[in-house]
Amino acid sequence: MSGKLEGKVAVITGAASGIGAQTARLFASEGACVVIADMQVDKGQSVAEELGEAGIFHQVDVRSEEDIAAIMDTAMAEWGRLDILFNNAGFGGALGPIEAIKLEDYDLTFDVLVKSVFLGMKHAAPIMKQQNSGNIISTASVAGLMNGVSPHLYGVAKAAVIKLTETVSLELGEHNIRVNAICPGMVATPLVTGRLKPTEEDVAAIRDNAGKDTPLGRSGVPEDIAEAALFLASDASSYITGHALVVDGGITSGPSWPEWPEYMRSPLPLRMYRPEGA
Repeated sequence: MSGKLEGKVAVITGAASGIGAQTARLFASEGACVVIADMQVDKGQSVAEELGEAGIFHQVDVRSEEDIAAIMDTAMAEWGRLDILFNNAGFGGALGPIEAIKLEDYDLTFDVLVKSVFLGMKHAAPIMKQQNSGNIISTASVAGLMNGVSPHLYGVAKAAVIKLTETVSLELGEHNIRVNAICPGMVATPLVTGRLKPTEEDVAAIRDNAGKDTPLGRSGVPEDIAEAALFLASDASSYITGHALVVDGGITSGPSWPEWPEYMRSPLPLRMYRPEGA
């Protein structure tokens, strides 16, 4: 690897599996030291062990301000700085029609998907301001940009993450802190299988089938989002802030070409618009 993050220290929430774990591996391979922050102890410790001296695990409930503050403290205690925060933890949130959603499910959805991002930004900002440098990235979703692709509250929450990214970037820019979001489309991870204990076969089924309607003809994989996070975390994006980077195989652009009406795809002569004999 090229050492794009050489000497950097990153905190990644939801880093025990899926997008977070793959991002942790990629960041470490590019020279970063990484705090693996997750509520899944066994999986989180396993990822940290993969990274050797470049990784440390810290159990966290992202709904807890005390826990979020503690993972920033871990980075500082272990490596003396905090360069990158990747607010990545999430889940599918409340399901069903609006009249069926329970208040406690509403609260849980917004605590995990929005409050955790707010808390991460809140507790990373003072450290990064002191350094006069830093990089905050949050996982949003194409569901925050378009309708009909997610449950009600998931889309609303991800739209809030995008808006928070934009407004906080305006505050922190003068301190040389960049704030961006990533909007994945369908990504084949355990989260999207809808199962309590998904297997590798469940994830493979998503990977093989879920992306057939996208213009690129496949679902995303964690590596796609990890590479986007690396771009935003590195100096390659040094003039980008307040941006929601869409990584979706083209789905937000519209239906893939075979789904367009036949008359739009057929090269019919436009005789009615041409003079006779032309």
